[in-house]
Amino acid sequence: MVAQMPYLRAFAISLCGSHSLADDLVQDTLVKAWSHADSFQPNTNLRAWLVTILRNTYFSSYRKLSREVQDSDNLLALQIPVKGGQESALTLSDVQTALDKLAPEHKEILLMIGITELSYEEAAEICGVAIGTVKSRLNRARAKLAEHLGLLAPSDTDPAVSDLAARRPSRAI
Repeated sequence: MVAQMPYLRAFAISLCGSHSLADDLVQDTLVKAWSHADSFQPNTNLRAWLVTILRNTYFSSYRKLSREVQDSDNLLALQIPVKGGQESALTLSDVQTALDKLAPEHKEILLMIGITELSYEEAAEICGVAIGTVKSRLNRARAKLAEHLGLLAPSDTDPAVSDLAARRPSRAI
């Protein structure tokens, strides 16, 4: 096979017109020939067998390239309506990290109400606190979670600051 390489390279250059592509094509040809050496029939023309493999490899890659679209500026990819699944895994990881940053009583209430769908009364009974405390903790937990996820600015998430601002009487100028 090594003795046939110059002939294969010359034929590959004539097919694809590029020295680097021709070298890749010859390499692919030799790999295929080596892996399918048992299909070569002794006492037949080795060069013809290798040229056939090279030619078939070239046309297969040419057909594959004709179906591919160059999108170096990523404009076509942005038009795809269905995104990959990677974003959801990253989002889930971000939510888990944000949940871990919450105070234990806030995380507990948020999971009871948000995940297990307990009522305020049931959560209050389980925690041994008043319903108003459950609502307050839930509000603070949601606000802190939104802050940790970057959905709100820190000043927007403090319910005490928001409540004071809402109760402050407006002054006429």
